[in-house]
Formats: sequence, C-alpha cells, structure tokens
Amino acid sequence: MAEYFLGRQPIFDADLNVKAYELLYRNADVGFSHVIDGDKATTDVLMNSFLEIGLTRIVGDNQAFVNLTRKFILNHENLPPPSQQLVLELLEDIDVDQELVDAVTALRERGYIIALDDFIYHEDLRPLVELADIIKIDLRTISREQVAEHVNLLRQYPLKLLAEKVETPEEFDWCKSIGFDLYQGYFLCRPRVLRGRRLVASQVNTMRMLAKLQERDVDVQSLEKIVAEDVTMSYRLLRYINSASFALNRKIESIRHAIVYLGLKNVRQWASMVAMSAMDEKSDELVKASLVRAKMGELLSDRLKIGHQDTAFIIGMFSLLDAMMDAPLDELLASLPLADEISDALLHQKGVYANILSNIIAYDMGEWSKIHCPGLTNGEVTDIYLDALAWANDTVEALHKNAA
Repeated sequence: MAEYFLGRQPIFDADLNVKAYELLYRNADVGFSHVIDGDKATTDVLMNSFLEIGLTRIVGDNQAFVNLTRKFILNHENLPPPSQQLVLELLEDIDVDQELVDAVTALRERGYIIALDDFIYHEDLRPLVELADIIKIDLRTISREQVAEHVNLLRQYPLKLLAEKVETPEEFDWCKSIGFDLYQGYFLCRPRVLRGRRLVASQVNTMRMLAKLQERDVDVQSLEKIVAEDVTMSYRLLRYINSASFALNRKIESIRHAIVYLGLKNVRQWASMVAMSAMDEKSDELVKASLVRAKMGELLSDRLKIGHQDTAFIIGMFSLLDAMMDAPLDELLASLPLADEISDALLHQKGVYANILSNIIAYDMGEWSKIHCPGLTNGEVTDIYLDALAWANDTVEALHKNAA
C-alpha cells in the first residue's frame, strides 16, 4: 500500500469564477515540491488524477491542466484520451525543435487542448504559439512593460491568455485591465494538497499485460486473464473507463466487458500509465485472499447456475477492496462504473449474487453454520474453496517466479 499526494490550484476568470485547476506533483503533504525527475512527476500526476482519485472528483466539470515533459509529448500514446477537460501544459524548459513541433501538431490533431507554460516570446516559439489554445505568462519572470508587450503581440492569435503568480489585488486588477482571460496565483488561492492511499499494481503482471498488448494476434481472453489475476489492475481499469473521456452508456458487468468497451488502443494507453507508476510491494496475503474469493465466486456461480461467472468473479475480488484501500467500500464503488447487481451484492447483500457472496465470506471467515448452497454438499463447497485456494496460490507463486 502506498501513499499519494496531489497538488491542485484553481484558475479563475475575471469574475473570479473557477474555470480550471492545475494539477501539481507533490511528494508530501506540503504546499511545494522539489521535482528531480520530471517524467516521474508527470506520471504521478496522471496516475493519481485519472486512476486513483478520478478526474471528476478533483476538478468537477472544470478543466485540468497537467504539466508535460518532452518525453511525454514525443510519446503521446501513453497519455489519457483527449477530452475537453484535459489541458496539456508544455513546460518552459522543453527544447523546441521540429520533432517537438511535429509531436504537438499530432496532439492538436488528436483533439488535445495545448497550453504553453511560463511563456517568454522568441521567434523559435512561433510554431508552438500557432498551435496553442492557452498561453500562461508569469508575472514574476518579466517586467510589466514586457507583460503588456506580450499581451499585445499574442492578441493576434485565437487563444486565451493566463496570468500566473498573481500575488496582490493590485496585480489582479492590472492584469484585467490589459486583457488577460484567466488568472492564477497565491492572491487568489494557494495550491491545496490532496492526500490518499493507493493500491500498487504487480510489476510483473503489468509487464505481462504490456507484452501481450504488443502481440499482433492478441485476444480479449488473454488480456482478461491477466487483469483478473490482479485486483489493483481490475480496480484501475474500471476507474479509467469511468473517466469523463469515455461516453459510458451502460454499466460494466465484467473485466471482459470493460476491455471490449475500451478497445485495444485505449487499453494500451491505460496499461502504459500503470506501468510507468511507482510500484511497491503490498501484502501477498491480502492479494491472495481477494483472488481466492474471486475464484470461489466464479466456481460457485457455475455450480449453482446463478448469474454470470465473470460477474461473480468481480464481486468476490472487490469484497476486500475496502481493506486494501483503507477506505469505505461505498466510497470506492461510487467511483466505478459497475452494474447495479454488483453494487447491490457488495454494499447491501441483495440481488442475484447475494447468496454467492455470503457463502464466500462465511467460508473465508470459518463461519460454517452460515454456509447455504442448495444442491451442493459441504464437501463439494470445501472442494470449490480448495480449488480456488490452489488457483490463487499458483497465481501468486507464478508472479514471484517471473519477478525473480
């Protein structure tokens, strides 16, 4: 289990309405951060905002500005899908050459919104200015006379101008008077640090997923098997598909359903994001317990002829999600696009899968008197549990072997 931090600073219009938030890398619960590895900082911001917390929970219907390094610009297949919420902010220290301009052009053609950070004009930047939707001018890096000159120069382009590091009421009024559209700074609001805990994906499973996705004849069944063996990947896949970038018109019923709905291109992007995140170790026993419950749910569904096996698998797997995330289960499930029958079983012990889940929990807790599986003897239920335990042990052992 790892702790995560994410800075969030609002961006206002001239009437002090919040229009966007800049999402900032933080490595502790403080209002600043010393960034050594820009690529890792970008990765952490994308992971925490899209996969851990969920973009809508952070910014609502507003836009989200995310800083990008040159590596992310040139390898933009690893980015979340374009949307009207996501603004890609090109950092001021990025070397500008034809390769970069071509990459930014490709991003614009894909539908991304482009912002230039800490902008100071020189002729080499003209190609980027012509591609930009928003340009940010830092009041602390150039004089007021130069700021005014920049505003006059950039007004010929169809873009918005954002004044950053606005630190006094007088600066805010002056920026309004010369024609800025958006405003950001300590006078308006200091960054707020969001803090939480996240599951950490198995590095081996993630690498298996990335390798499988490179195969020309990759099939959904193979991908489903890899995801289903890791509760973290399953959780993050559903968080990803629940982002505002996807027009989800029905609830997800299984891992297979999620993969088919996303399509291979989006699954590749998601897997790349997971692979780039920091990967620590988490409790093998808790992982194994979730896998046992998942497999037992699948097997009981098959033997009792109740519901769908893959839906029962998800229910069993996510029945320990609150323990793994150290958060209330209802809050965690609220961020996932799960079918009502899954939430009903997990939160209210109701619906077609309620009996399956109650038996899984009863057996796992050793409460034999609560086991009720019509048509199955106690010995048959025990066999199902032992089969599930063997599968979970083999899965965890295989991951450790591959990691060695």
